[in-house]
Amino acid sequence: MNVAFARPSWWQRLAPIFQGFDLPFVGIIVFMCLLGLVNMYSVGFDHGTRFIEHGRNMMLGAMILFVVAQVPPQRLMALAVPLYTVGVVLLVATALFGITKKGATRWLNIGIVIQPSELIKIATPLMLAWWFQRREGQLRGLDYAAAGGLLLLPVGLVLKQPDLGTSLLVLSGGLYVIFFAGLSWRLILPVLIAGVVGISLIVGFQDTLCEGDKDWVVLHGYQKQRVCTLLNPTADPLGKGFHIIQGMIAIGSGGITGKGFMQGTQTHLEFIPERTTDFAFAGYAEEHGLIGALVLMGGFLALIFRGLYIASQAPTLFVRLLAGSLALSFFTYAFVNLGMVSGILPVVGVPLPFISYGGTAMVTLGLALGLLLSISRSRGLMQR
Repeated sequence: MNVAFARPSWWQRLAPIFQGFDLPFVGIIVFMCLLGLVNMYSVGFDHGTRFIEHGRNMMLGAMILFVVAQVPPQRLMALAVPLYTVGVVLLVATALFGITKKGATRWLNIGIVIQPSELIKIATPLMLAWWFQRREGQLRGLDYAAAGGLLLLPVGLVLKQPDLGTSLLVLSGGLYVIFFAGLSWRLILPVLIAGVVGISLIVGFQDTLCEGDKDWVVLHGYQKQRVCTLLNPTADPLGKGFHIIQGMIAIGSGGITGKGFMQGTQTHLEFIPERTTDFAFAGYAEEHGLIGALVLMGGFLALIFRGLYIASQAPTLFVRLLAGSLALSFFTYAFVNLGMVSGILPVVGVPLPFISYGGTAMVTLGLALGLLLSISRSRGLMQR
């Protein structure tokens, strides 16, 4: 008796890798990418090949997103410790043998030049989520203390480079994991109160604290200067305060509806420094106004809330903690960048996801989005 087996078509073979994607989340990502491309075309059309390179970086990020989305969450858990270990080792190697540019030692040559702090942005939440998964059901105070140590080690190494912006992103990503793991508000509230009191004292005594010979001990001289410039940018309007002042002028001049696509005078007359990178939002707000800014912020809120929804539906503690941290990391990026461009936070060099130019930042963004899609996809495939 002859038996014939039907061969699956090429589409039947490929279909499984396209199944289970969270379509609302993918739609939000596509929308934000389109906003980023439109803005980069305007602010970067007379800035060399920035628009083409931004599109190329997005394609690279999309490829990474798609590949990472195929990795099941249990495999991610197995990668947590190795990735964290490699990240910390690379940070130590950077401190010892790194490349120094403009006074900062943030890069390492391993045949190609890399920035290890970008890896640690993802590796740290992975490691902390792994730790709390291992301690599930038996958490004690010492477990939170150990998690704090795992977080402060890479944060301290990044801060020493020095890179205040990246250290804040790593710190916030880790703190989100610890918070979602059940850290008591009795421990959180005193820190928040101390922060409010500290900021109030700095604002109240800024004239004394910002005198040239005052040493803030915990901050480098340039970091102190950034805080003092934030408090009074008009003290040096053509020097240290130029970025903040021009950013506020551009945002304010956009009004309600903006000056129109490619019509931003502050942008195209080059009053805005770094208009394609850290200060890309200033050019966006000038041309699209308050309405455009609200649309952009609405896109980020949709991304964050959808990410939190994915976290709430995740089947294990590990993926819930990881997804929650990654979702709120977009809030940190957006809040810090929009805050520094609009003059309510110091300038710390944090890019705005989708909008700011940057190859390394786009790779990290694709990796984070891919992890969230992997988590949502695994849940969707389990329900089939």
